[in-house]
Amino acid sequence: MASITSMVFYVLIFLSVYVQVFFLVTFFENRRKIIIKNRKTKLAKYPTITVIVSCWNEDKTICKTIRSLLDLDYPKEKLKIFLVDDGSTDNTWYLMKHFEKQSNIFIFHKENGGKHTAINLGLQHVETEFVACLDADSFVHPQALNRMMQCFLENKDIMAVIPATIIYNPKNFAQSIQRIEYFGSIFIKKMLSFLNGLHVTPGTLPIYRREVFDRLGGFRKAHNTEDGEIALRMHQHNLRIDYCHNAYVYTVSPDSLYKLYKQRLRWYYGFIKNLIDYKHLLLKPKFGVFSLLTLPSGVISILGIVFLFLIFVSKFIDFFVKEIIKIQAVGINGALHLFKFDWFYFNIKSISLILIGCFFLVVFTILVGRKIVENRFQPSFYIIFYIITYSIIAPVWFLKAVYNVIVSERPSWR
Repeated sequence: MASITSMVFYVLIFLSVYVQVFFLVTFFENRRKIIIKNRKTKLAKYPTITVIVSCWNEDKTICKTIRSLLDLDYPKEKLKIFLVDDGSTDNTWYLMKHFEKQSNIFIFHKENGGKHTAINLGLQHVETEFVACLDADSFVHPQALNRMMQCFLENKDIMAVIPATIIYNPKNFAQSIQRIEYFGSIFIKKMLSFLNGLHVTPGTLPIYRREVFDRLGGFRKAHNTEDGEIALRMHQHNLRIDYCHNAYVYTVSPDSLYKLYKQRLRWYYGFIKNLIDYKHLLLKPKFGVFSLLTLPSGVISILGIVFLFLIFVSKFIDFFVKEIIKIQAVGINGALHLFKFDWFYFNIKSISLILIGCFFLVVFTILVGRKIVENRFQPSFYIIFYIITYSIIAPVWFLKAVYNVIVSERPSWR
C-alpha cells in the first residue's frame, strides 16, 4: 500500500512540475507580446455593444457598477447598458430606477430565476454587434472596453475576450490573500490565451460577438457556473476565447474565509459537474491545448490536492500518536529534551528540492501577474500567507465539492 501511495505521489508531483514548467516556457516564448499600455486606446472603429448587468440583491454595489460603465471612454451612442433585476428583495430595483433617464440605459425586472435567466432576458433585446456581461459587484476601468475591443478588431477569429480581474480595495486578511491569488491567475490565464486554452469567461465583463449566441443559444444554468459552461460550449464548436491582460475590472471579493469557502465550493462543484457534462472534450487532439492540457490540469489539480491533503493528515496523525507514546514513556520534559534541531537532519532529498522549486515557480507566476497589472515586480509577505492559508483551506472546499458531486448535493449560491 505504501509503495502505491508513493507512486501516486511521484506521478502527481511530476505532472505538477510539468504544467508549471510548460507555463514558464510559454511565458519566455511570448513575453514580448505582453505589452502593458497605460495610455488611452483609440480605436479605428467603434462597434456597437450592449453590456448586460444581472442583479440580485446588490444594493451595496450596483450604483458604483453602473457609474463605472457610464465613465467608460467609449462613444455613448455605441454603448447600451441593460440592467436586469432578477427578483431582488432589497433596494436594488429602486436604485436601478435612478438611472433609467440615461439615454443608453434600459432596465428590466423579472421574477427570480437565476443569473442565466437574467442574462438571457437581456439577450432577447440585444441588437448590437457585441454583447458583454458584468456582475453587479464589479467595476470597470475606463479604458477596459476600448482595449478589449481592440482584440476583436485585430483578429476576426476571436469570438470572446475576457479582461484581467483584480480584487477591489482589499480591506482584511481574506481579501488580501485573494488579491495575491488573482495575480497568479492573471499570469496563468494569459499563458492559456496564447495556447487557446481558456476554460471560463467569468462575469467580470467578458465580451462576445453576438453570433456566439446566434449559433449556440443563450446561457444555461450549468450548476450555477454558467460562465464555465459557455466556455466549454464555445470550445466544443472551436470558437476562440482571448485574454486582454491590460483591460482591468475590479471585483468585490468575499470578506471572510468562510464566504471564500462558500464561493469556491460553488465554483469547483460547478467545474466538476460541467466537466462531467462535457467529458467528451477530454483528451481529444482536435480540441487542442484546451482538451489536452487545460481540462486534464483541472482534474489533476483537484485529485492531487485532495490526495496530498489526505496524506498530510495521515502523516500528522501518525506523528501525533508517536509523540503521545513518547511522552507517556519519558514524560513531557524528557520528550522536549529529546528534540534538538541540527542542520545535519535537514532533508535534501531530490523530492524536497523539487517541492522548493515548485514553491518558487508559484511565487514567480504571482510576481509576473502583479507586474502585468501594476507594472512592478515586487514581492509581498502576503504571498507566504496566501500559500500557507490556501494549503490548509483549499483541500477542504475541493473535498466538499467532490463529496457534493458524489451525493448530488448542490451548494447554495451564497
